[in-house]
Amino acid sequence: MIKEGDRLKKTENYLQTLNEPQREAVLHGGGPLMIIAGAGSGKTRVLTFRIAHLIENGVDPFRILSLTFTNKASGEMRQRIEAEVGTEARNIWMGTFHSVFAKILRIEARYLGYTSDFSIYDTDDSKSLLRSIIKEFNLDDKVYKANVVYNRISGAKNRLISAEDYLNNAIIQADDEAAKMKEIGRIYKTYATRCFQANAMDFDDLLFNTNILFRDFPDVLYKYQHKFQHVMVDEFQDTNVSQYLITRKLSAVHRNICVVGDDAQSIYAFRGANIENILNFEKDFPDVRTIKLEQNYRSTGTIVNAANSVIARNKSQLKKETFTKNEEGVLIDVIKAGSDNEEGRLIATAIFEEKMQKALRNENFAILYRTNAQSRSFEEALRKLGIKYRIIGGMSFYQRKEIKDLLGYLRFTVNQRDEEAFKRIINLPKRGIGDGTVAKIAVTASEQQIAIWDVVSNSGYYIGGRLAGPIDQFATLIKSFKLLIEEGKDAYEIAAHIAKTSGILRELYEDKTVEGLSRYENVQELLNGIKEFVDSDANEDKSLSAFLQSVSLLTNADEPDENEDHDRVTMMTIHSAKGLEFRNVFVVGLEEDLFPSQMMLESRQDLEEERRLFYVAITRAEQKLSFSYAESRYQWGRLKMCEPSRFLLEVDPKFLNVTKMLQTGPERPGAESSGTSFVRNLTPRKPSEPRNMVSAAAHTPSSDFSPSDTSNLTEGDKVEHMKFGFGTVIKMDINGTDRKATVKFDTVGDKTLLLSFAKLRILK
Repeated sequence: MIKEGDRLKKTENYLQTLNEPQREAVLHGGGPLMIIAGAGSGKTRVLTFRIAHLIENGVDPFRILSLTFTNKASGEMRQRIEAEVGTEARNIWMGTFHSVFAKILRIEARYLGYTSDFSIYDTDDSKSLLRSIIKEFNLDDKVYKANVVYNRISGAKNRLISAEDYLNNAIIQADDEAAKMKEIGRIYKTYATRCFQANAMDFDDLLFNTNILFRDFPDVLYKYQHKFQHVMVDEFQDTNVSQYLITRKLSAVHRNICVVGDDAQSIYAFRGANIENILNFEKDFPDVRTIKLEQNYRSTGTIVNAANSVIARNKSQLKKETFTKNEEGVLIDVIKAGSDNEEGRLIATAIFEEKMQKALRNENFAILYRTNAQSRSFEEALRKLGIKYRIIGGMSFYQRKEIKDLLGYLRFTVNQRDEEAFKRIINLPKRGIGDGTVAKIAVTASEQQIAIWDVVSNSGYYIGGRLAGPIDQFATLIKSFKLLIEEGKDAYEIAAHIAKTSGILRELYEDKTVEGLSRYENVQELLNGIKEFVDSDANEDKSLSAFLQSVSLLTNADEPDENEDHDRVTMMTIHSAKGLEFRNVFVVGLEEDLFPSQMMLESRQDLEEERRLFYVAITRAEQKLSFSYAESRYQWGRLKMCEPSRFLLEVDPKFLNVTKMLQTGPERPGAESSGTSFVRNLTPRKPSEPRNMVSAAAHTPSSDFSPSDTSNLTEGDKVEHMKFGFGTVIKMDINGTDRKATVKFDTVGDKTLLLSFAKLRILK
């Protein structure tokens, strides 16, 4: 048993590790408490110590409810609390909203007509059931796509709209009618009935049914209101209507509700998160105590102040002044690239150089982008430099299903013996050729000792019957694609034709869900990559076969293994990066219509959410932050000229490492000019240093430039680099086949180059 003196001493020990606002939040006794926790302000420590302090001061752990958004977050918090108070921490009701409320629903299932062993349907289960219902109703599954219907029903449940309410709501019915999906209400009602009949709930039901339970059964609500003496909610800015109503009801008796969040990091509106929950919390609880955690322990002064200068432009926010006592650090590099492919090369080269100069590891770097489709150019550039990477919140670009589907068509067009490509595309899009038919084709080819293509292109003879029709149509399609190769069309012309004619693009375009739009963008990005391949002077062979070979060299690289080290550059969308931190961060693709997204410019609320997303991206960086944008980017197979993002223009220029600001366009409210030109200064410097920077794009290669054999390169040799210009070799570093040269260039200073990669012309 812990003595009173020991307990007080232990409490005093961890309280001494906190700053004044943190300590105040931990020691707050009863009543509503809102903790506004800025990025990197140590909110997890505060929550951990607050719960530990409550337990050490006599609160029964069974009477504490702590809600988080991820199992990882709750697991880490429980471990920390256990380190402070021992195994009593295991008795806290702690977990995600879904896990905690599933536990309550299992205990109280009989009130809603379920048994305590009800199933929980995942997304695939739900969509499979919806597809069955759509088929039973004889509805067109090209109109009533399972994805679209599922998202519509999910959105309704998160707004606490039941199937009956859905059918009786004239506005909702008018929306469905306008979308030519007037039967969604009937599908919703049948879906809810079938789930109930199967003694099953989907993920949304776990919140929806908890609200129903507390609404319709006051005794049950009373039980849990008195059970939970303290209710705590982490990442409160991410709660939706349903989640907030539950927590507000549960805390109505004791009124000991503690919410922790940062309105500046509310970035999940597309998932139903309602920023008004945190903005209006003080109205719902007039006696709330608000404590602001404003000291950032993560980032340099430059990064913190740059983030402040951006988020200050949002009108809907809870005011706070984030600051840090860390060093000022270097300015934020702004990297201008001529194209998205060059952007990938510049970022990969910057990572390589920073690693060499500072002896850093791959894991010290992160590349953050707005959409998953942007990963392609960075993947290719990192692979060419031999830099390992991992993609979080998504899979490798070339491993995505929609990419593999189109590549399957391209592969089979080039080589009709490619059996794996054949199996992938034979019924894609669906043409009535099932697995049984595919198996029959394979068996026939094996028995006749001929290629699968021979069976397919002569289906009337080998297969016969009604199955021969769709198989013959497929064969005719492939033959038409082969003609394009015989006519000498380049890779892009063929790929664009196949994407359109095969039906892949049309099927993806018709899927208007967030996922469907992302898949459509990914296929367009693949076509953009093929167009760049064709347009590049470096590729003499523009054929489809040559492109596929170049891709296979990329995709055959070893994928990350769980047993390998984790020393990899991290690439992810900014949404996936929330809550993470990295020493060096590159925020890429900062162009108008990409970031901010073109789809988020219709209202101030949407634009402010995009600005919060930019704020989140900035505040992931600890010591060094870089921005990049491309002046041109392939989109829909065409080269599009881009302008810098308004967000770049909103960063206070004193925190940016740029050469010049040229006003070449009309004034935009809140920005210096829409045509500001940013160019990276290749040498990091302190904010106090003068701005005599040099453009990275200043050198024009000599007319007779041709890379030399550098196997005998020695110190003192004069060289020319296509980008960095003229210089002198000042150091050679030879480690087996890994040969590096440090060159002192006339304009950009010292650069360390990997000779197997760098193209140098040795001057006579």
